Amino acid sequence: MDLNNILAENYAAAITTPEDEVLRGINESTYSHHPRAHMLSGHVQGKLLEFISGMMRPMYILEIGSFTGYSAICLAKGLQPNGELHTIELRPEDADTCAKNIAQSACHPQIHLHIGNAVDIIPTLPFTWDIVFIDADKTGYINYYEMVLPRLSNNGVIIADNVLFHGQVLEEPVKGKNALAIQAFNAHVAKDERTEQVLLTVRDGLLLIKKKN
Repeated sequence: MDLNNILAENYAAAITTPEDEVLRGINESTYSHHPRAHMLSGHVQGKLLEFISGMMRPMYILEIGSFTGYSAICLAKGLQPNGELHTIELRPEDADTCAKNIAQSACHPQIHLHIGNAVDIIPTLPFTWDIVFIDADKTGYINYYEMVLPRLSNNGVIIADNVLFHGQVLEEPVKGKNALAIQAFNAHVAKDERTEQVLLTVRDGLLLIKKKN
């Protein structure tokens, strides 16, 4: 199901502040060479992530799913001068590309790349998270959410990507492992009395989640 109006998408991209040279290069390289380039956050969503981070001025950011490094760089732009972003990538080949791309960014001293399974790595990172960006395997979303929520700062935010999953969560019945996993995740968060959330229909859907005051 195609949820995106291409004219509106193009207009949004035209009005949104352009990518810097590094991000534009990563965008172009990913779409030229990666078979799953659609997984890239991209221009408009990347700028939104940068805005959120810039307004929050976080000390510690966790990203679950690095891909080619685009979103990590966007988020890292808002870090405090001594802040850190920790990004986790399961696939060694994507991690290698990510490391090379991050090295081009002025933010690279603040970005720490971890290669492996997020379930194993997250418990080893002794931080209270101000921003958590979940953009990894969809069947793991509930587990990641439950792992990070206790260590989310009081004013922190969890941002979950692909929560519309190409419109498949709107179909009746919902089919496919990933769509069913996202549907279950969205329902899990909606029922959670510890948090409140807002779903944004940007790109493939972003769910912003914070603890209740």
